[in-house]
Amino acid sequence: MKKKIVDAFNDASIKVPFIIPEITENDKDVMLNALNSRLLTDGPKLRKFELLFAKLTGAKFAVGVSNGTAALHLSLKAMGIGKGSEVIIPDLTFVATASSVLLTGATPVLADVDKDLNISPSSIKKSITTKTKAIIPVHFAGKSCKMNEIISIARKNKILVIEDCAHAIGAKVNSKHVGTFGQAGCFSFYPTKNFTTIEGGMVITNSKNLAESIRSARNHGITKTLASRFSSGKPWDYDVKNYGYNYRLDEIRASLGISQIKRIKKMNLLRQKASDYYSKNLRNIEGIIVPNKSMSMEHVHHLYVIRITSKYGITRDVLFQRLLKAGIRTSVHYKPLHRFTILKKVSKVIDKLSNSVDAYSEILSLPIYPTISKKQQDLVINNIKKCKI
Repeated sequence: MKKKIVDAFNDASIKVPFIIPEITENDKDVMLNALNSRLLTDGPKLRKFELLFAKLTGAKFAVGVSNGTAALHLSLKAMGIGKGSEVIIPDLTFVATASSVLLTGATPVLADVDKDLNISPSSIKKSITTKTKAIIPVHFAGKSCKMNEIISIARKNKILVIEDCAHAIGAKVNSKHVGTFGQAGCFSFYPTKNFTTIEGGMVITNSKNLAESIRSARNHGITKTLASRFSSGKPWDYDVKNYGYNYRLDEIRASLGISQIKRIKKMNLLRQKASDYYSKNLRNIEGIIVPNKSMSMEHVHHLYVIRITSKYGITRDVLFQRLLKAGIRTSVHYKPLHRFTILKKVSKVIDKLSNSVDAYSEILSLPIYPTISKKQQDLVINNIKKCKI
């Protein structure tokens, strides 16, 4: 019997993939059903998905877009961020956070992170200048940033806050969902995320004006929806008041989002159980630091990131290679932004990035997803124990 390959890259030696997106038979059915519609984009499936997402997060408005980067870009543009502006972002984040700022013509200012790998409020304070117009806190790995402190800093300095919630669908602070603290919250539904539309994103906000601006800009700045253009009058008789983009979310992906959002609480709970199992079995290994949990913050465990210190006996990179040899995929989230060629040229650094630099040499993301088995986790745990010197 031919061995089933579980690896996305068709490597037969892999026993524990880094991620397996949870796509059910029902997910496939709803996408096929959406394909039977005569309206394949900007239609009723998208409207329903937006309403469900607004309800999930407690926001007044939700606007579906093509991906998380588009969500950030549209939010920044709608708030008037552009050339001459500075936007404070964490040094330890995916490059998309910086790209969205650069797409507006603004300058990303790289701030340090705290020990929990979220942006440091202290570093934010040090990075503020007369040109600072916005802060983008990134809720790293599914754990909320110190939002009350960040909002206080922003209000005191009259700075906008756009939350990057790509990792944090379902994450809350004292029952308040991330993305609802600032002016806007931006989500990604990439295949590795806690739920997926394959590609896709969402902006949430409590501002009607902001929602309308983003809704128009995602569709070339056109003032009418596709349905309204063809329901009455002349379909070509619309206005374009501001330039926009092709950042739409189609009906097929929206239908997948509708199906997946119904399971988000269950999928997050399974991630939590997998995270707890790792922590229980890894926390007593000398040289391994497991993630901290907070009672006031609802962590959704998008990533499970350990730190490998000198007491472990081998470096992070050596452990990565040994786990890979044992058939276990791991990764690092992330290479700090200040190390990329383009950002060395166009970003700005005011504060020292010491925590980001230290973290980068030690962090390792272990496989975590709703369907990971105890057998797979035990293989990861036992190999980490075996590799210790």
